[in-house]
Amino acid sequence: MKIQTFVLAACAVLATSSLQANDSIDYHPKTEVKQYNGYQLVWHDEFDRDGKPSDDWSFEQGFVRNNELQWYQEDNATVKDGLLVIEGRKETVANPHYREGDCHWTRSRREAHYTSSSLTTRKSHVFRYGRFEVRAKIPTASGSWPAIWLLGNQWSWPENGEIDMMEYYIKDGKPSILANTCWGSNRAFTPVWNSVVTPFEHFTHRDAQWTEKFHVWRMDWDEQFIRLYLDDELLNVTDLSKTRNGGVDGNHENPFSNNIEAFGDYILLNLAIGENGGVPDDSQFPLRYYVDYVRVYQKTM
Repeated sequence: MKIQTFVLAACAVLATSSLQANDSIDYHPKTEVKQYNGYQLVWHDEFDRDGKPSDDWSFEQGFVRNNELQWYQEDNATVKDGLLVIEGRKETVANPHYREGDCHWTRSRREAHYTSSSLTTRKSHVFRYGRFEVRAKIPTASGSWPAIWLLGNQWSWPENGEIDMMEYYIKDGKPSILANTCWGSNRAFTPVWNSVVTPFEHFTHRDAQWTEKFHVWRMDWDEQFIRLYLDDELLNVTDLSKTRNGGVDGNHENPFSNNIEAFGDYILLNLAIGENGGVPDDSQFPLRYYVDYVRVYQKTM
């Protein structure tokens, strides 16, 4: 995959939405893609064509990570009324990888009792540096673990680097919004974290209707820093002079600031269920995670 350096034309006028008011009190149809001085738009998805997500997105499948409860499948992601809708469902799916007596969590479960989707640009687009913006409305019921994140396309985790523009889950017993980065330590599969945990009440005390609204998560990433924002509030700064991997398998590279050919990060949008999200409240299903747009800008020369 090649690092994206081309410019795509911004859509001028997009389809109007018939999204019902009870799904969002502030959703509004998009009219223009925002432009920034000193940046060019290099890739975006406005989710303006109903049906399946565009071919820019591929899907994770099955039980994937973190001992989560959901079975990832493509069917739970649709585009409707100008939005990507990722739906968490209470339904039973047989696990074709089940093996009686197997201790690994992906094979020890005969079936999954929840389904969801995880979309990624891994097969289509990877990026190094830029301004990334995602406007979304997240589910916050117990069991919800929505995320906007990026992973490097070389090496294994955590040496490939992870950037969490947004995670929502239970931390220290409290619903929280997390903004994180991590990279490799000197021990295999043991990351070094720069994690900022903001209790959810920080946002809801200022706006009692926060959960009913769309919000903009933004990352500004250059050779020196990664800065993570929510609605223009700075949540986390990572100094990239301090993010070199710790030497596992001889890897002392910096996953966030390097000149390695074809290295870049791909984007993931997913709704996990359970584990860090807590015990699911089945009365709140189906859960719906709405994404209005994903936009990537890079600095002009």
